[in-house]
Amino acid sequence: MAKVLSGISMSLDGFVTGPNPTHEEQLGEGGGVLFGWLDGNPDSARLLDEMVAEVGAVIMGRVGYDLARWTDGGPVGKAPCFVLTHEPPADQSSHPPGLFTFVTDGIESAVAQAEKAADGKTVGLHGASAVQQCIAAGLLDEIWIHLAPVLLNGGTRLFEHLGGQVQLERKRVIEAPTTTHLLFAVVK
Repeated sequence: MAKVLSGISMSLDGFVTGPNPTHEEQLGEGGGVLFGWLDGNPDSARLLDEMVAEVGAVIMGRVGYDLARWTDGGPVGKAPCFVLTHEPPADQSSHPPGLFTFVTDGIESAVAQAEKAADGKTVGLHGASAVQQCIAAGLLDEIWIHLAPVLLNGGTRLFEHLGGQVQLERKRVIEAPTTTHLLFAVVK
């Protein structure tokens, strides 16, 4: 069984996007500050490379799919993506064939399909909805929080709709100039 992991940037007040995400501003108003850690810090760059190298498949929500323009690959290059949705889009011609699979029968099905496609590698989660659904279903194994020193005061919250208390065990901390990287295991 593959490890299910999320790596997500978050403001100190719990937001993973700013308000009003659009095609042009996918992280919402002011949300770009959450990814300042990608600029030039060697420890952060190594961490990103490690995380991407581990991923064999991705589960994401429909909003993230709709906001981005997926023409060359998905959130992690050519890794197969499983999109949680109530209804697949009518037109899927803008992305490479076979890259996106639309899952209409829930998070458990998406995880099972992604684990098979990951072929022993990690299943990565993209976006707040996928993370929330995996936590609520007891399917998340680990979560990297890339904590930005900013209060966005609006946008998409990460930790909502979880279905109750979730115990975490701190596994690793990496301090960087523009973020603090925190790895937690979900206690099951």
